[in-house]
Amino acid sequence: MKKRKFVTALNCMDGRVQIPVIEFLKRKYKADYVDMITEPGIDKILAENNKKILPWIKEKIKISVKKHNSKIIAVIGHADCAGNPVSKETHIEQIKKGMKIIKLMKLNIKIIGLWVNENWEVEVVK
Repeated sequence: MKKRKFVTALNCMDGRVQIPVIEFLKRKYKADYVDMITEPGIDKILAENNKKILPWIKEKIKISVKKHNSKIIAVIGHADCAGNPVSKETHIEQIKKGMKIIKLMKLNIKIIGLWVNENWEVEVVK
């Protein structure tokens, strides 16, 4: 059987952002599948290095990287987030901090940041 390509999304649980993120990652990185690790306001959880939830997220990331051979992790925030109701600017800061937290895990994987705007369009965080 042909080996399938996986990428990993650290995404909010909000169902409105799932499809735009999956479609973007599959198209941009030619992935067959997107492992979705979700928590409400996950960008805030990562940015604050939440010691209660982060270990669980890290275990899920390890499964995606080791078992599915994922080579890309996306840290995602979105507009109108009930779990993290802050400005776009704060979300962008949190996404960037979250990317640094993931980098500290030393998984030897590409880490990207994504913002899903109020029109449910995916933007790359620079």
